[in-house]
Formats: sequence, C-alpha cells, structure tokens
Amino acid sequence: MNQTTVSYKNDRYPLILLVLLGFALMWSLIRPADYFTWLLEVLPAVVGAVLLLAIYRQFRFTNLVYTLIWLHALILIVGGHYTYAEMPLFNWIRDTFGLERNYYDRLGHFAQGFVPALIVREVLLRKTTLGSGGWLTFLIVSVCLAISAAYELIEFVVAKATGTAAEAFLGTQGDVWDTQWDMLLALIGALTAVILLSGVHNKHLKQLKHW
Repeated sequence: MNQTTVSYKNDRYPLILLVLLGFALMWSLIRPADYFTWLLEVLPAVVGAVLLLAIYRQFRFTNLVYTLIWLHALILIVGGHYTYAEMPLFNWIRDTFGLERNYYDRLGHFAQGFVPALIVREVLLRKTTLGSGGWLTFLIVSVCLAISAAYELIEFVVAKATGTAAEAFLGTQGDVWDTQWDMLLALIGALTAVILLSGVHNKHLKQLKHW
C-alpha cells in the first residue's frame, strides 16, 4: 500500500486541471469586488496548487482527488472574485426562493469538509496500515473538523488584525452562529464524501500499481 508509483504515470490530466485553474485565476483577478478579499480567498488555492506540484513526484494523488481539489479551488476563486456574500447565482437563488441570505459560503464550507475527506482518506490508505472501517472514518472526520476549526481561527485572527476590512472575507451576513454553521457544514461534507465516494475512490486507488 505504501507504493506511490502509479499506473497512469504519464497521464496529463493533472496538468490540464492546472492550466484551467490558471485561466480561472486570471479571470478572477480582473476587477474583483475587493482585492484584499480576493487575496484572502484565493491564497489557499494557490498555496495548495504549489504544494501539490512540490510533492507530485513523491505522491501523485488519484484523478478523482485532483478533480475534487480543482473544484474546491474554483469555489474559492469565484468566492474571491465576487465575495461569498455576493456571488450572483446564489443571489438569484436567494431572491427567487425568498431565502434569508446568500448561501454560497455554506457551499464553500461544505466543500471544506467534502474535499479534504478524500484527500485524507487517500493519504491514510496509502501511507498507513489502516483499512476501510470505523477507525478510518473517525480519523477522516476528525482531521476535516480540525481543518475547519483552524480556518475559523484564521478568520478570527484576520478579523482582529484588519477590522472592517475583513468583513467580506468573513461573510457572516449578520448571522451570530455563522462559525458554528460553517463547522457543521464541513462535518456534513466530510461524512457525505465518505458515504458516497468511498467505493468510487477505491476503484481509482486500484489503478495504482501494487495496490
């Protein structure tokens, strides 16, 4: 299981995703709602891309995980361009269905649990002796909740350091329970990923040599 050489070694799929992500970044940089908010929202996607490039030769993820990471990065990039409280499609959903708020930030925090769940699952299955089961699920969910909590602490630090400049980054939209909702959505996202995608993920993992 510790073997990291993959059967689709020369597959260019990750490169295609990287190029498409680059185009998305360039689009998002054109007249965003606020450049400070843009930087805060997009930075995790950029750092993540750099990290994945740095470890690519040592640890190449499955295409399923790369696809999910790419989708999560797009959510961050779009949120950075419009801000999470003003994403146009979700403004339309809010107005059409009479909702209380723009729920794009809820989607972002759901993804914050959903996508890391598969990342953590792949690392644990390939780099430890854990197999599928309760302990694997427990560790996946625990790590995802830790990531969510860490992000909320980062938001807290940024808000304290910059004051009102961080309001668009926080995206609370007046909800005093926004932090709790964010962590709950991350929890739901992690559990949903494990329940719905574990079987598909196992099939992708079987494409790895010596799995």
